[in-house]
Amino acid sequence: MRFDVMLDYLPLFGEAALLTLKLGILGILFAIAVGLVCALLQYFRVPVLRQLVAVYIELSRNTPLLIQLFFIYYGLPKLGLHTNAAACGITGLAFLGGSYMAECFRSGLEAVPSIQHESAASLGMTRMQAMRYIILPQAVSVSVPGFMANVIFLMKETSVFSAISLMDLMFTAKDLIGLYYKTTESLFLLVIFYLIILLPISLVGSWLERRVRHAGFGA
Repeated sequence: MRFDVMLDYLPLFGEAALLTLKLGILGILFAIAVGLVCALLQYFRVPVLRQLVAVYIELSRNTPLLIQLFFIYYGLPKLGLHTNAAACGITGLAFLGGSYMAECFRSGLEAVPSIQHESAASLGMTRMQAMRYIILPQAVSVSVPGFMANVIFLMKETSVFSAISLMDLMFTAKDLIGLYYKTTESLFLLVIFYLIILLPISLVGSWLERRVRHAGFGA
C-alpha cells in the first residue's frame, strides 16, 4: 500500500465525499417528509389514500434502489420527463427512504397506548393538541432507534449512485482502480471516507436515543 498515492487521491475523494453527503442529506430530508405524510395517512386511516400508501410502501421496499434509479434516469425521459443525475439520485433515495421512514413513524405512533388519546380527550384537548403534546412526544422516543438506523442505511445506499454516472465515492474509487489499478489504495480510502461520513451519524444517533429516553418521553 502506497501512502503517497493515497495522498494524491485525497482531493478527489474529498470532492466525492461532499457530493455523496449533499445528495444523501437531501434525499433523506425528502424521505422524512414523505414518510411522515404516509405514516399519518395510515395512522388516521384516510380512505383510498391509505391503500395507495400501502401499495407504495410494498413497491418501494421490495425493489432495489438500483432498479428504481434506472427507471427514473432512463425510463422517465421516455415518457417526456427529463431530469439530471443528481435529481435522479435524490428522488430515488427519497422514494426508497420514504417507505422505510413511513413504517418507522407508523410503528411509533401505534405504540402509544389508546388510553393516552382518551386521557387527552378527557382533559378537553382537541385532536391536534393531543397529537402535538401527548402522542408525538411518545412516538418520537419509540421511533428514534429505527429512524437513525434508516438514516445510516440510506446514506450507505448512496453507493449505487455511481451507476447513473454521479461522481460519488464509489464512482471515484472504481474510476481510479480502472485507470491506475491502485485497488488497495482506492478501496482503503473508500472505506475511510464512508467511516468519516457514517460514524458521526451513528454517534449522534446513540446520543439522541439516550437523550430522548432520559427525557422520559417513553414513560
